[in-house]
Amino acid sequence: MTGRPLAKVTVRAVRVVALRALLAVVAGVLLFASFPPRPLWFLAPVGIALLVGVSTAVPLRRRAGFGYGYLAGLGFLVPLLPWIGVYVGPLPWLALAAAEAVFVGLFGALVVHLRSLPVAPLWIAAAWSLTEWLRSSVPFGGFPWGRLAFGQPDGGFVSLAVVGGAPLVSFAVAATGAGLAALALTAYRRPRPARAWTVRAWTVPVAVTLLGPLLAAAVWPLVRTTTDESSTVTVAAIQGSVPRLGLDFNAQRKAVLDNHVARTLALAEDVAAGRVPAPDVVIWPENASDIDPLRNADAARDISAASAAIDAPILVGAVLVNDDRTTTNSVIVWDAQTGPGERHDKKIIQPFGEYLPWRSFFRLFSEYADRAGHFVPGDGDGTVTAGGIDIGVATCYEVAFDRAFRDSIDAGAQLLAVPTNNATFGDTEMTYQQLAMSRVRAVEHGRAVIVAATSGVSAIVDPAGRVQQSTPLFVPDALVGQVPVRADVTLASRLGVAPELVLCAAAVAAAGFVLVRGRREKAGAAARTSTGAAGAPAGGRFDKEDL
Repeated sequence: MTGRPLAKVTVRAVRVVALRALLAVVAGVLLFASFPPRPLWFLAPVGIALLVGVSTAVPLRRRAGFGYGYLAGLGFLVPLLPWIGVYVGPLPWLALAAAEAVFVGLFGALVVHLRSLPVAPLWIAAAWSLTEWLRSSVPFGGFPWGRLAFGQPDGGFVSLAVVGGAPLVSFAVAATGAGLAALALTAYRRPRPARAWTVRAWTVPVAVTLLGPLLAAAVWPLVRTTTDESSTVTVAAIQGSVPRLGLDFNAQRKAVLDNHVARTLALAEDVAAGRVPAPDVVIWPENASDIDPLRNADAARDISAASAAIDAPILVGAVLVNDDRTTTNSVIVWDAQTGPGERHDKKIIQPFGEYLPWRSFFRLFSEYADRAGHFVPGDGDGTVTAGGIDIGVATCYEVAFDRAFRDSIDAGAQLLAVPTNNATFGDTEMTYQQLAMSRVRAVEHGRAVIVAATSGVSAIVDPAGRVQQSTPLFVPDALVGQVPVRADVTLASRLGVAPELVLCAAAVAAAGFVLVRGRREKAGAAARTSTGAAGAPAGGRFDKEDL
């Protein structure tokens, strides 16, 4: 008889935990569904709201919050990152998703930790900013893929990028979600009768929920469009495509180069026939020439011929072989008259792809480990000059990192370029996710962005983050468009890393305050217990406050 009630309680507890776990996974799936190519950006705050609600609806321990956050992280990142394992199997994909989900788990723990603070939704949103910063920084330089901001290029929050960059956009999405959770819980816990409700109980949830949308609407006039531009240039992006997809796409390196040369020559014919305007500069994708044109005369001759035909300098994505047999992922300004000129050597290189940390360790787990490259990072400010235009370059993976284009803008970049190679990721959502990052960068810095991809999607993006032209996947093509060149800078470019540091510092300060307060409360309770115990024999009773 005594065991049956306990069994009922245990079964009920298991069911409650299972339901919360399921809701946490659903929260993560909603975050995934908010990312391109789906135009469902508004699901991101709903996903955050559901996760915050699961973690705050009832008192939980921090480790339970971590567990629910981790499940949400898996629900988010597992479907977001399958392109990692297209040609190398599921192990790297699932391992990366599992590792990055730890940071979402940390957010869940911080939600539980901060839930008792005044204006808790704001501190919770700052905690999301902190965990995004951590995820973008460690380990191995971090992995910013999946930041909330990168799901918002079509959403109402993206205008905030012009003020505080991607970190402020993510914060606004998280704040709206945390505010929605507080609204839902306030309604659920409302006292009865309804006349007992107070305006005060609703003030913070409503204010925090509306904060992000109202700020976004207020700063929208700062987002520059392409109208009434005093200075423009004509640019071309070449998508030559590749002989085949997969890790061996560059086994026919000459064919890849030939594709881009051929498509540039075809564009030159269109220009000569008057079908398209003559470009001032042409941008080729990353890996357009995996034959080092500084060492191979045939490759150099072909590139020069293409530049001569189009009568414009070409930004050539090339793999250069260094004297120590390491390689550099570079973008070279190539002019038919002068040959190779300025170049950007990729500074932020991709671990487990372009190089392998702990190579001897990781080769124990996958035969593909030894196929990782031996690339070394470059330096410089990421800016090259071509056709009299200062162009900021972020090669492929670099566009995910805030610092890549900041250096270029500080160096005077008037136009931004993202040469990229997506052939190793097949027909996946990766290319659309990366294009979304480029669109956010356009708004953040108030610059047009030219995306040139080997196999797609190439695009011309205006300074308001709108795609003016784009190519389909796996089709050789050329985009030609007129875009503005600018010397002025946005507030986000001026402030740099400051907004993110402020948000992270706020989260750390709030977490520290709760920790100190908790220790003081425990010390006070222990002191009261000790005092009461000492006085018990004389008084024979305790006050309620002593219990």
